[in-house]
Amino acid sequence: MPTALIADDEIALADYLQTQLAELWPELNIVACAHNGVDALRLIDELAPDIAFLDIRMPGHSGLEVAQRLIGAKDAPHIVFVTAYDQYAVDAFEREAVDYLLKPPSLERLGRCVDKLKRQLEQAGKPSPAGLPGELLQQLAGLLGQGQTASPRLDWIRAAQGNETRLISVDEVIYFEARDKYVSVFTAEGEALIRTPLKELVDSLNPAQFWQVHRGTIIAVRHIAGTVRDFRGRTLVKLKQRSEQLPVSRAYLHLFRQM
Repeated sequence: MPTALIADDEIALADYLQTQLAELWPELNIVACAHNGVDALRLIDELAPDIAFLDIRMPGHSGLEVAQRLIGAKDAPHIVFVTAYDQYAVDAFEREAVDYLLKPPSLERLGRCVDKLKRQLEQAGKPSPAGLPGELLQQLAGLLGQGQTASPRLDWIRAAQGNETRLISVDEVIYFEARDKYVSVFTAEGEALIRTPLKELVDSLNPAQFWQVHRGTIIAVRHIAGTVRDFRGRTLVKLKQRSEQLPVSRAYLHLFRQM
């Protein structure tokens, strides 16, 4: 049986990838999941998986740094990079025939990746990391670095709830909704208000974890239960921990094609 390791510091996305792989490639044995680059290197050395799915941005070492350290190593795995970066970076990977998955990967896209990996395993066994020279990895790292926004990722939100000011972890947020001069932050416990414009929130949130589904609405992907159609034909998002259903504008319907 072929073996694989998944390295991603976002546990929900690592679990999602493992579930999708189990559906597409039942014979593939996921031998470990690492949540930082240091553990990824250690587990690759200990377990020698055939394939490594490496998140580009991880604590400890990035996915590119992990791949660089594997160059020349005995039994180095086939590398699949996982990225939340924009199309410019995806194009760079495609030009160099490096496989990648754009977060969150659709079942169709992951299926093409699986087919490619099966062919590589049949033809060549274990090469050096995806056949990548160190110079190419450095070039890709530079391209990725150029495309990063200056805004740091948002981890905590200071919000008003009644007469109190709360510090809310982004992990608690189910969705944001723009309302006049404020933005409402909805969690399982209730609603709070912030003055940060929705446009600024979009730029600060991880696009793999939060989807804008409407001009005034951003939803945490992990809290999406599914979609339904109302009597007017509109697509509405159902939430796991709240009863309201949120409309999706036409510009964002492509996000739900796999649902």
